[in-house]
Amino acid sequence: MKQKNPNSIVHNRKSLTRKMQSAKQKLSDMASTAKERMVVCEAKAAEKAEQAMARTKEEKEIAHQRRKAKEAEANMDMHMAKATHAEEKLMAKQSHYHLSQGHVTHGAPVPAPAPVIGHGYRHNPPGVTSVPPAAYPPPPTGPHHHHPYGNV
Repeated sequence: MKQKNPNSIVHNRKSLTRKMQSAKQKLSDMASTAKERMVVCEAKAAEKAEQAMARTKEEKEIAHQRRKAKEAEANMDMHMAKATHAEEKLMAKQSHYHLSQGHVTHGAPVPAPAPVIGHGYRHNPPGVTSVPPAAYPPPPTGPHHHHPYGNV
């Protein structure tokens, strides 16, 4: 009986693992999309109920804006989940490569970005705001500030 090459066994195992990770990512993405669609449908139903009870045009507009906010939040959550799924797939791919090839990773692994606290309607814990810190200091102002295109 002919013995199999151990390298081909490792290659087949890595190939199968990649395929399983891809399938897992696709299923997770489909679940995230289904969840987003469900939230959108719930938001539309809530908007219709609010508009039915609304007495003024302004109350109807408020209901419409609430629906839009809920839809945007659901869309953002879906994209964040898809990014997480892609990251999980990448990490699994890299960990299998490094473990099977005998490579040692240099330095600490890159941590995932921290989630934004309170990114949507009514999601802030008491006392926490969702306004991100300023990335850059505000532009200088005053009589000695010169704009590159003149005084604008």
